[in-house]
Amino acid sequence: MTVTQLLALGGVILLAAMSPGPDFVIVTRNAMASGRRAGTACAAGIAVGVFTWAIVTALGIAGLLAASAVAFTVVKLAGAAYLVLLGVRALLAARRGGYEAPAQAPGRAAGGLLAFRQGLVTNLLNPKVAVFFTALLPQFLPTTATTADHLLLAGVAASVSLVWFVLLTNVVSALHRFLTAPRVRRAMDTIMGTVLVALGLRIAVQ
Repeated sequence: MTVTQLLALGGVILLAAMSPGPDFVIVTRNAMASGRRAGTACAAGIAVGVFTWAIVTALGIAGLLAASAVAFTVVKLAGAAYLVLLGVRALLAARRGGYEAPAQAPGRAAGGLLAFRQGLVTNLLNPKVAVFFTALLPQFLPTTATTADHLLLAGVAASVSLVWFVLLTNVVSALHRFLTAPRVRRAMDTIMGTVLVALGLRIAVQ
């Protein structure tokens, strides 16, 4: 594989990661709620999810998922339900308020492990990622692709995703004082909760 191919793949992955979606929203909310550490952990969870999807694509499982209406629907509905759950929690947090005591606010992203899990699950339960990688990765693989080639592509995809979402985390963290003001935080939770619920419903009905 050439450097040009890897750079082209990285560019496509970056554009996909930058587009607003569940991963973007969940990283932003974690970084806003719990700071840089939680945002970075969430970004790492997404990167692991991306790496997993790339490997699953290499094994042919992602193609089977994309081709099977039943399997695709199961994953789609599970992912939609998870996004709606996160969205409802954010909306309930906005309704309760009480942001002056963040450590006691239910539904708040708290701790690196929880943030990592949210990022990982959100990515793994998005069947569109399976379709995306099934269509994308074969175009960048040589005819006689080896295991090393597949691992390299998976590593590039995961690394680009991680860098972008860590960058997003740092931008949000730089605005942390403003974003955590009670009124602003309540408004952001309302907006993000609504977006997550809308994304979940959209995924479910598509």
